[in-house]
Amino acid sequence: MTEPAAARPDLDGLVVVSVEQAVAAPLLSSRLAEAGARVIKVERPEGDFARGYDRLVHGESAYFVWLNRGKESVCLDLRQPESRAVLGRMIAAADVFIQNLAPGAIERLGFAPADLRSRHPRLITVSISGYGDDGPYRKLKAYDLLVQAESGLSSITGTGEGLARVGISVCDIAAGATAHQAVLQALFARERTGQGRHIAVSLFHALADWMNVPYLQYAYGGQSPALCGLSHPTIAPYGAFPDREGREVLISVQNEREWRQLCAEVLGRPELAKDQRFADNSARVAHRAALDAIIAAIFGELERDAIIARLEAARIAYGRVSSMADLAAHPQNRFVEVETPTGPVRMLAPGALVDGCPPAPGPGPVPALGAHTGAILAEFDAGDGNE
Repeated sequence: MTEPAAARPDLDGLVVVSVEQAVAAPLLSSRLAEAGARVIKVERPEGDFARGYDRLVHGESAYFVWLNRGKESVCLDLRQPESRAVLGRMIAAADVFIQNLAPGAIERLGFAPADLRSRHPRLITVSISGYGDDGPYRKLKAYDLLVQAESGLSSITGTGEGLARVGISVCDIAAGATAHQAVLQALFARERTGQGRHIAVSLFHALADWMNVPYLQYAYGGQSPALCGLSHPTIAPYGAFPDREGREVLISVQNEREWRQLCAEVLGRPELAKDQRFADNSARVAHRAALDAIIAAIFGELERDAIIARLEAARIAYGRVSSMADLAAHPQNRFVEVETPTGPVRMLAPGALVDGCPPAPGPGPVPALGAHTGAILAEFDAGDGNE
């Protein structure tokens, strides 16, 4: 009896070979693995250095556990011709080849994407770099915080007291997410044309795309966003205000109707809606300090739950400023359990639900270093040598 198509994972049968390390490329391949692709992670003998970022997940690295579930790990020393031959045979059997080595390294090893696709026309190749293949910065090493600075993100993040790093590896994540959508598009196109393609994604360009709003505001309006911490640079009131115990509530007013409701139903000051200093959003932004002081004084007399009750009654958007302890206990959380070499880990689930369920087939185990080396060498060691 034929298995129903819906019972098969979306990318079942797809083979992905990834010479990867750190965050961006592993994020791409992890999303493909979660959709059912077979992902073979090629690690250097000492392993992906992300394995050593920390030991906080009962001996495992938090980043590694997040980004490497469901993969097979094979250790290859690509300085050795025998290992390069094995990699060539793996690529010959692959649908997608991913790499994020240092600039020029994959070409020096003999696996230039253009050469691979000339031999394997259906192959989709993906190169993730710091700054791309062209331009004066193409050979520079690039890590997440460096690119946060180079892309201008750091200049709009922080407070008047100083710039700040975004607290996650946002440039790596942007690059991995950008590459993921490009690979899915390439797979769809291959179904129509039978041809693969090369995808080049850089941390800088992925994050620069996300920077388009402040860029356009500067390029056409001559304005750079102010450093405003948890306030919004161009909307007011939009920021965090402490209750009488110092617990912060972040509020966001998006239109004049909400502004009037905030004044009347939350602040108990309906006359503020007619104050010329606060007549529209531009005026409120210009007089933000005075407006924030009024809100802070009122909120500072109340308990956080009382503030939230007023905000909900007035249908004003708000958010608690959550600590990691708050996030761990958040009532909206969904979790998945993932097997790791040192035991099961309960982690926050992927963001998408498909027909009300997490995407099938769900997270596979996180591999130990080289856990699949023997099996993969046995599978790919014999062959016709066609790379």
